[in-house]
Amino acid sequence: MNTEERNTPAGRIGKKQWMAIVAVLVLGIAAGALILRTAPAKPEAGGHSEASEHAEGGHHEEEGKAEEKDHDHEHGHGHASGNAGKEQAKGEHKEGEEKIAFTDEQVKAAGVAVESAGPARIKSSVQLPGEIKFNEDRTAHVVPRVAGVVESVSANLGQEVKRGQVLAVLSSPMLSEQRSELQTAQRRLELARTTYQREKKLWEEKISAQQDYLQAEQAMQEAQIAVANANQKLLALGATPASSALGRYELRAPFDGMVVEKHISLGEAVKEDASVFTISDLSTVWAEISVAANHLNLVRIGEPATIRSSAFEQSASGTVSYVGSLIGAQTRTATARVTLTNPQRVWRPGLFVNVELVSSEADAPVTVAADAVQTVEEKPTVFLKVPGGFMPQHVQTGRSDGQRIEIVGGLKPGAAYAASGSFVVKSQQGKSSATHTH
Repeated sequence: MNTEERNTPAGRIGKKQWMAIVAVLVLGIAAGALILRTAPAKPEAGGHSEASEHAEGGHHEEEGKAEEKDHDHEHGHGHASGNAGKEQAKGEHKEGEEKIAFTDEQVKAAGVAVESAGPARIKSSVQLPGEIKFNEDRTAHVVPRVAGVVESVSANLGQEVKRGQVLAVLSSPMLSEQRSELQTAQRRLELARTTYQREKKLWEEKISAQQDYLQAEQAMQEAQIAVANANQKLLALGATPASSALGRYELRAPFDGMVVEKHISLGEAVKEDASVFTISDLSTVWAEISVAANHLNLVRIGEPATIRSSAFEQSASGTVSYVGSLIGAQTRTATARVTLTNPQRVWRPGLFVNVELVSSEADAPVTVAADAVQTVEEKPTVFLKVPGGFMPQHVQTGRSDGQRIEIVGGLKPGAAYAASGSFVVKSQQGKSSATHTH
């Protein structure tokens, strides 16, 4: 193209078009190159990753299976034997834990008694509430029986007194008159006796008439009656006929006992019917029982009963001596009583007690001592004697009378077990468990 054609408008336009086409081609080539470099790279990298992972995972899995197969093939029998050995070792270990080691010397030193389970007669009983009261047959309210003024008091509250012992001394005008009457009757009797002896002698000598002798004899007999009457009055009052002071009256204990009440003081004026002392023989007391209607058939006169205190560890045996015929309108109970011997004065009136009466009796084939049953893991347990110690054995208990306990399951007749002192074995078991856990 010559210079003229390039300088024309057509020549200028053609040049611009070529430049634009060239620019478009350059951009297209660059974009195509960029697309070819980026888009194919993603599937190629992803495909390579999945294939690698799949191949690697498959390779490891195959290796694991092969290794496991080889291990099972080589150690199959040894693995089974090992499991059996572990189970056996586990059982032996458990048995070793349960056994409580005790040598014969330790058993003897700890005071553990070993007995054999055997048959016994179990008595079922019923508990009834009661209260200790005075034996009213051996309780007396001492009254003066004559009015007077207290001169002295020699007995104190709570004092043990003997029969005939002077408790207090009163001065009584009435008693003075009684003793005066006695002395007068005695003087008349002496005179009548002298007259009788004289008249009898005269009559025997035929000096006086028989009528005079008989009159003297009658007068003497009347004087004797008067003396006896005066003596009897004094004895009825509890006063001694002979006394240095006519009005002296001595209050004496009617029997051996204890002064449980005292209502008298020095210088006090007392009436003839005032209860100034209460004496009770506490060597025997009554346990008074309140018996509900449904238990009346169990309470019979002569039935044995056991009395236990609710305040201290003490028990006593007695028999039912009385059963009331009436039921109280308010309490709806009948009253019964048991007579107790009380030589040590342990059972004091006013003490609340529990009265145990036997309701039924039955033979049990397997029983153990009551103190042999201990609670282990919240279950009744008996410690069986085995070589070298004891073994805890859970049992099922039945009836009990406080001395023996029936075993209905878990123990065979004749089995040796720890009776008294079984708590020592239980404490040793606790120590062994704590040591093993630690």
